[in-house]
Amino acid sequence: MADVGDVVDVDADTSKEVKPRSVRVVLLALMIAMLLAMLDNMIIGTAMPTIVGELGGLEHLSWVVTAYTLATAASTPIWGKLGDMYGRKGTFLTSIVIFLIGSALSGMAQDMGQLIGFRAVQGLGAGGLMVGVMAIIGDLIPPRERGKYQGMMAGVMALAMIGGPLVGGTITDHMGWRWSFYINLPLGAVALAMVTAVLHLPKTPKTRAKIDYLGAALLTVAITSTVLVTTWGGTEYAWGSAEIIGLAVVGVLTLAGFLAVERRAAEPIMPLHIFRSRNFTLMSVIGFLTGFAMFGGVLYLPLFQQSVQGASATNSGLLLLPMLLSMMLVSLVAGRVTTNSGKYKIFPIVGGALMVVGLFLLAQMDTGTSRFESGIYMAVLGAGLGFLMQITMLVAQNSVEMKDMGVASSSATLFRTLGGSFGVALMGSLFTGRVQDTMTDRLGEAGGAATGGSAQLDAASLAKLPEAVREAYQHAVAAGTHSAFLLGAAIAVLGFAAAWFVKEVPLRGAGPAAAAPAAEEPAELAEPVAR
Repeated sequence: MADVGDVVDVDADTSKEVKPRSVRVVLLALMIAMLLAMLDNMIIGTAMPTIVGELGGLEHLSWVVTAYTLATAASTPIWGKLGDMYGRKGTFLTSIVIFLIGSALSGMAQDMGQLIGFRAVQGLGAGGLMVGVMAIIGDLIPPRERGKYQGMMAGVMALAMIGGPLVGGTITDHMGWRWSFYINLPLGAVALAMVTAVLHLPKTPKTRAKIDYLGAALLTVAITSTVLVTTWGGTEYAWGSAEIIGLAVVGVLTLAGFLAVERRAAEPIMPLHIFRSRNFTLMSVIGFLTGFAMFGGVLYLPLFQQSVQGASATNSGLLLLPMLLSMMLVSLVAGRVTTNSGKYKIFPIVGGALMVVGLFLLAQMDTGTSRFESGIYMAVLGAGLGFLMQITMLVAQNSVEMKDMGVASSSATLFRTLGGSFGVALMGSLFTGRVQDTMTDRLGEAGGAATGGSAQLDAASLAKLPEAVREAYQHAVAAGTHSAFLLGAAIAVLGFAAAWFVKEVPLRGAGPAAAAPAAEEPAELAEPVAR
C-alpha cells in the first residue's frame, strides 16, 4: 500500500506511485463535482419565482424539484454498480457530462414541460456525482487516513447550503434565471479537465457479466414510488387516497421483486451480501436517520426564523451558519482523531446523543426564543451531525471489499437521501397539520382562510396580514416546528440506540497488509486489493 495520502496507480505491466500533491489536485476536482451536485437545488430554489413568472406552469412547479430528486435517487445505486463493473473514472466522467448536458438544456428551456424533462436529465447525472466522489475517495485513500479529509467534505456541504441561496439570488437578479443553470458549465469543465488529467485508478478487469437490467428496473420503480409517496403524501394527495396507497403498494411489490432478483443475478445492482456485515447495515440505518434529521432541520429552521423571528428571507442560508459551522468543525476534529487513533465507535454514539439533544432543544423554541438561543440549539444539532455525516460513509466503505466500494458508497448515499425524503414528508405533514389546527384554535374556522390556506408564508405575505392574524400565525409556526422537531428527536433516539451495536473493526490503513480476516467478518477486515 502507499504511504499516507499517496495513490497507487496500477497499470497492466507497471506500478508507480503518484505524488501526494496529485492526490490534493484530484480531491479538489472531486470537491468541485460534489459542490455541483449539492449547490444546484439551493440555487434553483431561489430562482424558481422568476422562472415561473417567465415560463408559466405554476401548477407544475413542484415537478421541477421532484423530477431532479427522483432521477438522482433512482440512478444512484446504478451508477455505483457501473463504477464497480466498468471502472470508476470513466463512469464518473460520464456522470459529469450528463449533468452538464442537463444543465445546458435546462438553461435553454422554453416552457415548464421542457424544464422538467431537462431537470430529470440533470438529476440523472447528479446521481453519479456524489457516488463517484465517495467511491473514488474510497479507492484513493485508505479508511484510516480518510478521516483527515472529512472537514473538506463538510466544508463543501456548508458552502453549498450557505452560499446557494445567496448565489442564486444574485445570479437571478443580475444575469437572469437561465444562468442559474449555465453557471454549472464552467465549474463542470474545470472538474472534467482536472479529473481526466490527474486521476489514475487501478484498471478494472473486463467482465463478461451482463448488467442486471431487471434488478435496475425494479429498484428504480421501488425508489420512485417511495419518493413520490413521501413527496405527494399530505400535500398533493391525502395520505389515505387511492393514489398514495397505490404507490405504496407498487413500492412494496417491486421491492420484494427486486430482492428476489438480486439473489439470483450474476452481477446484482445492489449485492445483498454487503448487508451481512453488521456495521454496514447499522451505518445504513444511522445514515437514513441522519438524513431524516438533517433535511428536516435545514427546511424548518429558516422557516421558523423568517416567520417567528422576523429574519430576512434573502439571507436564509446565513441563518443556518451556527449549525453548519459546528458540523464542519466537529467533522474535522472527528476525522483527525480517527486518522490518528483508528478508533471511531465513540463518534456515532456521541453524535447520536447530540442529535437527540439538539432536536429536543429546537422543539422547545417559541415566539419568545431569541436568535442567540436558537443559534446555540442549532450548534448542538450541527455537532451531532458532524460526528455522523462522514463517519457513517467511512465505516460503510470499510465494511466491504474493494470490489464492492461503488455499491457500498451508492447504498449509503441512497439511504441518506431516502431518509431526507421521509424526514421532509413526515415532519412537513405534522408541521402543516399543527399550524392549521393552531390557527383554527386561535381564530376559529376563519383562521386557515386568513392565511390563504397555506401553512408556509413568505415574508412579503406575512407583512400583509392583520396584526392579530400575524401574531396567531407566528404562534402556529412555533407550534408546528415544536411538533416537527419533537418527531425528529424521537426518530434520532433510534439512531443513538443503533450506534451502540457498532463493532470497532480496525480501519484499513496504509501500512503493511493487515492480518487475515476473521471468519465471521470477512468483508470488514479484508485488505483492499488493486482491481
